[in-house]
Amino acid sequence: MNQNEMKVGVVGLGYVGLPLALRSLEKDFDTIGVDLDKNKIKKIKAGKSPFLEDFIEERINLLKKLPVSSDMATIKEVDVIIICVPTPIDKSYYPNLKPLQDAVQSVINNLGQKQLIIVESTINPGVCEEVLEPMFAEKNLVEGKDYFLAHCPERIDPGNKKWNVSNIPRVVGSMSKKGLQKAQEFYEILIDGPIKPMKSIRATEAVKVVENSFRDVNIAFVNELAQSFDRMGIDVKDVIDGAATKPFAFMAHYPSRGVGGHCIPVDPYYLIEEAKRKGFDHRFLNAARKINNFMPIYTVKILQDTLNNIEMPLKNTQVGVLGLSYKANIDDLRESPAFKIIDELKTKGAQVTTFEPYAKEKSDVASLEELLEKSEVLILVTNHKDFLGKEDLFKKFGIKAIVDGVNCLDDEKIKKLGIEYHGIGRK
Repeated sequence: MNQNEMKVGVVGLGYVGLPLALRSLEKDFDTIGVDLDKNKIKKIKAGKSPFLEDFIEERINLLKKLPVSSDMATIKEVDVIIICVPTPIDKSYYPNLKPLQDAVQSVINNLGQKQLIIVESTINPGVCEEVLEPMFAEKNLVEGKDYFLAHCPERIDPGNKKWNVSNIPRVVGSMSKKGLQKAQEFYEILIDGPIKPMKSIRATEAVKVVENSFRDVNIAFVNELAQSFDRMGIDVKDVIDGAATKPFAFMAHYPSRGVGGHCIPVDPYYLIEEAKRKGFDHRFLNAARKINNFMPIYTVKILQDTLNNIEMPLKNTQVGVLGLSYKANIDDLRESPAFKIIDELKTKGAQVTTFEPYAKEKSDVASLEELLEKSEVLILVTNHKDFLGKEDLFKKFGIKAIVDGVNCLDDEKIKKLGIEYHGIGRK
């Protein structure tokens, strides 16, 4: 495969697609990015990233060279089409494949000759065979002859300095042997890491949902421990750190105010619902989801209990929420537990002020100092570097209590300053 002659089209220029398109361009593939969001296209054409991501910022000169369009017809001449559109869940936690189906239909409407179509969007086992392939078949298009359908579940960790789209190992699967060969050869050039061919496309689809279900279950376990140890007066972080000294058969996970992002809170539902459709009930995964979904409410309960200790009501108390993004030092607000925390606070009558340094336009105030000026107590939702080491500042502004939603603050110093402190599973 000669990348100088290979043309690549990336459909969906979000947190997965845009870095992938830049990586493709970096590897000398003739690359075009396509997204229906015209504002996003406008920003990229101006050489600006539509979101904060170090991988993109480090390649900002490359971004300025990336051809982008909102016209799906531009993919007709490419050899490889990579689909990176969202696969969300609705308010009832039911998977929504419509964005993916719409993207695939646009691909079908603009299909070229023997194109390799790779779905990177997270999907449940069976989607390629039972949902996508029949869409092609309706147009009398035969997989392995008229086109090749493959799946390579995205793996990306926003803000990670070591692992990014260029070097994270990947798995690939396809509907046909020829499609698998093409996909494997393509990714072996694109990625500086091992590429594992899977035995079936259905197994490939299962990989991503298993990865994130594994994380969800382990996080749920320590979140449940946090609630249990709160009642026993045991510092759960101290226990986990102790257990982590065992050099085998233990992997440390830590409790928090809830999980966020577009993977852990979403992907298990794809497995749960598909298994249910096949007649199996994932009781374990359902329990994990319920535990983790409850953590924002539990975080507010911690604040309420903490205020009771200092004889303050939650109702009408000025609560400052530090951070809206689901993860430290990025601007990604997707599925962030911050919003459930805010809703619960408002339901209980608290007066809420928010500050997100990486998405200030989403904040109620323009600075940390302005938030502290308006607040009596704090809930730290996101462990941004902007909030660490600020214990003296909290004292200066008269903060009476802090709930540390990610157990990242200096609890001993906060207590010495006379501020009531409570973490998740630690007092």
